[in-house]
Amino acid sequence: MQYKLLWIKAHGYAFSSVEELLHSLGGSGFINMTRRSLSESLLELGVSQRFIDEVIAPIMRVNYGQNISIPAFVGAVSLAGAQANLWAVEGGNKLVCSGLLKLAKANLIQSPVTTITLRSTGDYHQYELTYDSQNEKSSELYDIVVVATPLQQNINSGISFQGFEPQLPEIAGSYHQTVASIIHGYLNCTYFGFPDPKLFPFSSILTTDTPGLFFNSAASVCPVNITSGFRRKQPQEAGVYKVFSPKPLERSELKTLFKSYYSVQVTDWLAYPHYGSTQGLPPVVLHENLYFLNGIEWAGSAMEMSSVAAKNIALLAYHRWNRQLEMIDQKDLMHKVKTEL
Repeated sequence: MQYKLLWIKAHGYAFSSVEELLHSLGGSGFINMTRRSLSESLLELGVSQRFIDEVIAPIMRVNYGQNISIPAFVGAVSLAGAQANLWAVEGGNKLVCSGLLKLAKANLIQSPVTTITLRSTGDYHQYELTYDSQNEKSSELYDIVVVATPLQQNINSGISFQGFEPQLPEIAGSYHQTVASIIHGYLNCTYFGFPDPKLFPFSSILTTDTPGLFFNSAASVCPVNITSGFRRKQPQEAGVYKVFSPKPLERSELKTLFKSYYSVQVTDWLAYPHYGSTQGLPPVVLHENLYFLNGIEWAGSAMEMSSVAAKNIALLAYHRWNRQLEMIDQKDLMHKVKTEL
């Protein structure tokens, strides 16, 4: 898939929907993976139910806070992130965004957009973006707009769309709540069956889909900048742990996981889509030259997936603006890729 994607993007092809993008990479098989559950797909491949329950399910819980009923495609994305030899960004993932902004020499207006209004003159459309700037309203006209935030109702993006007739279709679905707790303290190894913490061999703890269990995972975390002399804290030492849970941890639950702790930082957020095996994929094109990036999350939510969507929309907007329609939704790309590779 990686080589197909590189080939397609290197040649400048673009796709007007998430389905077309997935089809270009994996044919109807990838489309079907967004419509069938992970457990069903794995069972058909001969994976045992026990392996699914004890290995696959914990990976889904740590990555998406959900179970093995999620679609097979996002399940595959989740499993890819559980392999060894993965890349990391020294200094943290936020440097990807700041680095791209610097390379693009973009004029960044650090103000929240509140309204996108369609302004039409005949067949020519522009979009007026209204945003809050230093406690006052400002607005600018744009020919092309990319919305790069979820638009589902339970997210409350704060953006209203005006002047569209008919109104833009509602983006279905909701986002899944997860709670990330960063805890500095001493892990209670006894709770995990190791009375002597020096014998505790794990840096990460995943969990099966067990009724009543109050957390999804717990893991020792490392700094984003690792020095040459860095050493991961041993279980008998005070370390920094990241705990994922479906709701904020109560004091009694914290005391169950930790013998004692110095600090707790909690982020309660709608982190990724709440997946269902029969849902459709949101549109990429909301209106003429108005694009929606986050629909890709409903195929698979990951920064790598968002990067693919961003590159695709950049190419799509360019080709549509310049009427290069032959570069959009090519039907024979699978054959071309196989021929050249």
